[in-house]
Amino acid sequence: MTKGMVCAPQPEAVEAGALALKRGGNAVDAAMTCALVQTVVDPMMCGIAGFGTMQLYLPDRNHHGYIDFHTTAPGAATETMWADQIKSQARDGFGFILHNRANECGYEAIMTPGSLKAYYEAVSEYGTFDWKDIIQPAIEHAEDGFVIRPHVDEFWSAANVMGRMSMLDKMRYTKPTREIYCDDNGQTYPVGTRVQNPGMKRTLERLRDGGAEIFYGGELGEEIAADMAANGGLLNLDDLKNYKTIRSEPLWGTYRGHKVASAQPPAGGAMIIEMLNILEHFDLGNMGHNSPDYIATVAEAMKFATIDKDNKMGDPSFDDVPINEFLDRQYAADVAARIKAGEKANVIRLDNPEESKDTTHVTVVDQYGNAVSMTHSLGMPSGVVTDGMGFMYNGCMGAFDPRPGMPHSIGPGKRRFTAMCPTIVFKGDDPYVVVGAPGGTFITMGVLQAILNVMDFDMTMLEAVAAPRITANSNTIDFSNRIPHFVTDELASRGYPIERNPFGYVFAGVHGIRIPGGNRKWDGGADPGRDGMALEV
Repeated sequence: MTKGMVCAPQPEAVEAGALALKRGGNAVDAAMTCALVQTVVDPMMCGIAGFGTMQLYLPDRNHHGYIDFHTTAPGAATETMWADQIKSQARDGFGFILHNRANECGYEAIMTPGSLKAYYEAVSEYGTFDWKDIIQPAIEHAEDGFVIRPHVDEFWSAANVMGRMSMLDKMRYTKPTREIYCDDNGQTYPVGTRVQNPGMKRTLERLRDGGAEIFYGGELGEEIAADMAANGGLLNLDDLKNYKTIRSEPLWGTYRGHKVASAQPPAGGAMIIEMLNILEHFDLGNMGHNSPDYIATVAEAMKFATIDKDNKMGDPSFDDVPINEFLDRQYAADVAARIKAGEKANVIRLDNPEESKDTTHVTVVDQYGNAVSMTHSLGMPSGVVTDGMGFMYNGCMGAFDPRPGMPHSIGPGKRRFTAMCPTIVFKGDDPYVVVGAPGGTFITMGVLQAILNVMDFDMTMLEAVAAPRITANSNTIDFSNRIPHFVTDELASRGYPIERNPFGYVFAGVHGIRIPGGNRKWDGGADPGRDGMALEV
């Protein structure tokens, strides 16, 4: 048995990861087992046809790096394909609403997926179990079906979110999708219902026996490409054959004397480090947690980092991303001085809809000092399920800017910025906080606040992820409903546009593990706004 801890938003997946540790697996075995079960029990939040980024800290292998598996735009995608369909930009700057909805639902929305390849490579290179052992728990869950949990139901039944297409409409989009997830009246099933998906089981069995290769160019890939061609999709067999994950070193920063490792572009680690660099110039602890001064300061750091992301962050394989500017400590000091002088950053948006938040996360540590933090997603699910296969495809084309000539414009083979930022804060040379989150562009903001809560307010991991949060991805500061009105009233009197969210737990679903040492080796925190848990072995 391997001692360790697994933390994720789905109890079934957490248990599967913990059982992998009990069987003697390492953190990688547990994380990938957990991830594959997540694709079965939370099938709109992640999937084998999705994307993500994974930080691997493996001292026993002398390895510390990332497997980046963002989706890539199909070769048939063009910069001008939707230029005449633009309706509005998301308020948080992540994607656009089109009149024809083609970028968020249907076959055109699908980009080349990377998740399955990344899971397989992680197991093959850094795990101790065979692939067949890693995928088997997911097959068993697919055979049994999965029970609809409250958070799944909340996501499925949400009405159109500020202009976005509802998940229910997407689930009705294709006949195979409707048959899995909707009743005879086209409605989703209630909480507690066990949903059967035999197609998912068959696909996972094929992947168990044939490995990821059959998806990326083999017989399964050929079937996928045929379905795409028959329904006007952009994805083809060559896109699948040519897909490669990207290996990268962590981006490094420091905060209060602690080293911080986060994710390279097009993920959001540069934003995390930039915001920490800015906020290091303030005595946040003395301000008081979630006081008006604290919130105004943190919100301005968020806004300045968002402006830099909007203007400078693209796919480094296609664009010259000035990463040193994001990490520059003198630049951060200058921004901090502007905030202290009372300057308010101005985030420009074309319109005001909000981004979807269809993502999940897994964090694992083990007794050998290994740590895995992985965020993975379908982006905005496409609603498309190929008949008989059971899994839903990503809808990641919705993240691109349909305007030609912009940093985030569409381009064949191009990856789009995401806020995913699996991050490790070190105490000396050892991991201290291993953290990440689902939640669209709220991810960086949620992870930032969890880090601040631990580092500046000495919270446990559970306290850190449970504390009320804000986000400022635009000029409006959005508040959890658990932040008192007397705080928001004070900020409104200072001229801040404010928006109170009806939910008490909101703005990403942060999950993390703290490693304080001593008698208490690990303490974990699963965001109470999701249904998950932290489980120690």
